[in-house]
Amino acid sequence: MTAWWRTGAGSLPEVRWAAAATALFAGGGICQLAGAPSWLWWGLYLACYAAGGWEPGLAGLKALRERTLDVDLLMVVAAIGAAAIGQVFDGALLIVIFATSGALEAVATKRTADSVRGLLDLAPHQATRIDDDGEEEVVAAADLRVGDVIVVRPGERIGADGQVVDGSGDVDQATITGESLPVDKQPGDEVFAGTVNGAGALRVRVTRPASETVIARIVAMVEQASATKARTQLFIEKVEQRYSVVMVAATLVLFALPLFWGTPVQEALLRAMTFMIVASPCAVVLATMPPLLAAIATAGRNGVLVKSAVVMERLADIDRVAFDKTGTLTEGRPHLAHLRVLPGTATTARSGSDDGAETQADRLLALAAAVEQGSEHPLGRAVAAAHNRRLPLPAAADFAALPGRGVRARVDGHLVEIGSPAHLLVETAGGATSGDAEQARQAVAELEDDGHSAVLMLLDGRPVAVLGLADRMRAGAAQAVKRLTGLTGMAPVLLTGDNPRAAARVAGQAGIIDVRAGLLPQDKVSAVRELQRQARVALVGDGVNDAPALVTAHAGIAMGGVGADLTLDAADTVITRDELATVPAVLALARRARRLVAANLVIAATFIAVLVAWDLLGDLPLPLGVAGHEGSTVIVGLNGLRLLRGATWRRAADLD
Repeated sequence: MTAWWRTGAGSLPEVRWAAAATALFAGGGICQLAGAPSWLWWGLYLACYAAGGWEPGLAGLKALRERTLDVDLLMVVAAIGAAAIGQVFDGALLIVIFATSGALEAVATKRTADSVRGLLDLAPHQATRIDDDGEEEVVAAADLRVGDVIVVRPGERIGADGQVVDGSGDVDQATITGESLPVDKQPGDEVFAGTVNGAGALRVRVTRPASETVIARIVAMVEQASATKARTQLFIEKVEQRYSVVMVAATLVLFALPLFWGTPVQEALLRAMTFMIVASPCAVVLATMPPLLAAIATAGRNGVLVKSAVVMERLADIDRVAFDKTGTLTEGRPHLAHLRVLPGTATTARSGSDDGAETQADRLLALAAAVEQGSEHPLGRAVAAAHNRRLPLPAAADFAALPGRGVRARVDGHLVEIGSPAHLLVETAGGATSGDAEQARQAVAELEDDGHSAVLMLLDGRPVAVLGLADRMRAGAAQAVKRLTGLTGMAPVLLTGDNPRAAARVAGQAGIIDVRAGLLPQDKVSAVRELQRQARVALVGDGVNDAPALVTAHAGIAMGGVGADLTLDAADTVITRDELATVPAVLALARRARRLVAANLVIAATFIAVLVAWDLLGDLPLPLGVAGHEGSTVIVGLNGLRLLRGATWRRAADLD
């Protein structure tokens, strides 16, 4: 706990001062209720003033130099005024509320900054460079220059953006493009820093310096978008300047004018302080916060983490939702969707069985799983994981991984090869014929046209089957898309780095028409900005490559079950249970909270108007003014807390 306090949120001065102010306030309240001497609880309350109010007060004084009246300074002045007329408890409560709010904002800012810096760790700090003499040397990745050639061995992260000049392999670049399956890389193909090389060594010529890699640009885009979004404020804060100026001016006039008419100073001060109390925006702020905070708590109980009241307000404004594909609309884990047996395969693969087509497919699946069960190849793991028919697996021998091609082994005396159709069709031997190859190409093309990743299976050098791998749709994806369309009035859009065919297949299943595929992180940012020219957009994503677009969007929503740390910190909202149905539910909840905020503002404004009119035109007793002001706070608070009821979420989720 001590280490967390020193290195985590507790290291922030805003958090320490807010904690001190809260503790002093609690101590003062306990002493006051226990009947302790007044000097004791007054002293604790005043110490609370100092701990929680010095920083916003100083910031407000600095703002005055720039002719800006800060609402925090106004709250400090109102708190001091409350103490001046004996209402020290009210003033201390005001100080604690604003100190706590500032501390939470500082914690959120620090977490985002830390996660952005942590993103740089995705790219290795060192790389193996080939020097002028052809020797290998380990250098800092930051020292690589355009034109340098580096060696990337199996399992290593690529140290720079570049182009493959020698070797072949499968590169997992999900952190950049979001593709669920590794991509075959051959000479001439582009690779990105921070992505993981699979089987096979690569030689890569550096094409961008470290400061301009895709991963570095992701960091820059997140930082820039975060700074822009940090200036967004709650609606009530947008009118704080005018209200604050009017309130201060009215207070000064109310104090000064009666003095010219001979009113005693104490009486004029009492009337002015009463006015400041009853006209204080504290009631309006509290009218705004309870519904939003109650909505946040209700969402949290149902698997949705909404990070602030500002975020909840943004969610209520959403006009259109954009989805990432892999890991968002889909589970992000490829599985075997099809096993297409090629014509003429039966005699070769049945091993004496005469059971028919279904048994033939099971036999081929068993052979494939036997080869793949010992494989570290990503496609191999997908095939093995898809084997759920509990078929007995024969033993495999002489297993070998073929970089850029796939895997092979001997099973029941047969040579079984599984891998990339582009390479295996070229290298088929033995019993393969031009007709076999043409049938295989046709099957591969049909599966790829349907949005699947095709894997070819050879038996003794002859194509016998094509396996179609696909990412599985999340449960309820189509229903979530349909409800979002009805809720916002605009159909969702799909933004993905995956290929157009895979994107079209998933979009068709989800009921999405507007599909934009093959997008790099900066392309997603551009797409979000384009959409936001016509609507306020929420982006739902899960990967590091989504982080810049999540921060750029009016509201970013992350799928928390598979999301990277940066994604979870960059997003405004996190779906902790990975249920897409909660996306329309939280938007509906946010809209209901906004309606309650509007109702509360009317109630609070009515109370303030009546009390101010009474003070200006009549003789409002201070205790009655305080009671009216606090009474309005209680009423709007209780009204907002209605969103804590369990029925609220069921109604938002359309379950009633």
